[in-house]
Amino acid sequence: MFGMGFTEIVIIAIIAILFLGPDKLPDAMVQIAKFFRSTKNTISSMKHSLEEEMNVKSMKEEALAYKKGLLDVTEEVKSATDIKKMAAKLTTLEDDDFSGVFDQPSKATTPLAQSKPDEVTLPKKKEDSKNV
Repeated sequence: MFGMGFTEIVIIAIIAILFLGPDKLPDAMVQIAKFFRSTKNTISSMKHSLEEEMNVKSMKEEALAYKKGLLDVTEEVKSATDIKKMAAKLTTLEDDDFSGVFDQPSKATTPLAQSKPDEVTLPKKKEDSKNV
């Protein structure tokens, strides 16, 4: 107990009997036992609260990780739906992005697109010289 051997405990008991006397020794032993019990309970409650704190700390870390993930996803959604940025990207595209798409006219495959458009002419009305 407390790193003491049997002989040290006996010496302490003899000194306690000499100073306290046989009348007060039982009360002193009860007080010492209460002190050790309250110390043990205090240490136990501190250990319990420390374990709770450690658990709360891990829960806080986990909540912060989820929060960071949600903020990242929110930023991605905002950037994906930002119309102004999309419009700016479209206006700053260079011709190199369309390498050869508009260089040669496309050949149409439908018969309507291959034929020449018909010219439509309307006959002119002859003016009556009588009405004028």
